[in-house]
Amino acid sequence: MVDQARARRLAKRISTIVATAIDSEIKDPRLRFVTVTDTKVGGDLREATVYYTVMGETLDTEPDYAEAAAGLEKAKGILRSKVGAGTGVKFTPSLSFVLDTVPDAAKQMEELLARAREVDERVAQVAVNATYAGEADPYKADDEDED
Repeated sequence: MVDQARARRLAKRISTIVATAIDSEIKDPRLRFVTVTDTKVGGDLREATVYYTVMGETLDTEPDYAEAAAGLEKAKGILRSKVGAGTGVKFTPSLSFVLDTVPDAAKQMEELLARAREVDERVAQVAVNATYAGEADPYKADDEDED
């Protein structure tokens, strides 16, 4: 069993190496908008899963996930070599790349929160002119009756 702290440090180091290599050393235009978001290392430190996301060229364009995946698959050997040279571990972990769905989930959550805020505002507007169905405080004590 591997020390979990060591696995986390190795994962963080692999993330840094892969992100730097994609940004500055690999000249594949398909990887232009790829961002490394996280890395998980297996229990034996021989496999690393690199999570990535792809941004569009502009806010209006949809990112090309298939092209980014193909570019990462082509660059996998070079990236593994860089990881081996940069980490100094006995066995260089094999790399697999997985599209990270967290940004999409976060966007969906933001949309849901915006809709909830709109509903809350409508409820608040209706409540401004609302009146009680009965008395304002139906649980008030009958202190006058006890005298």
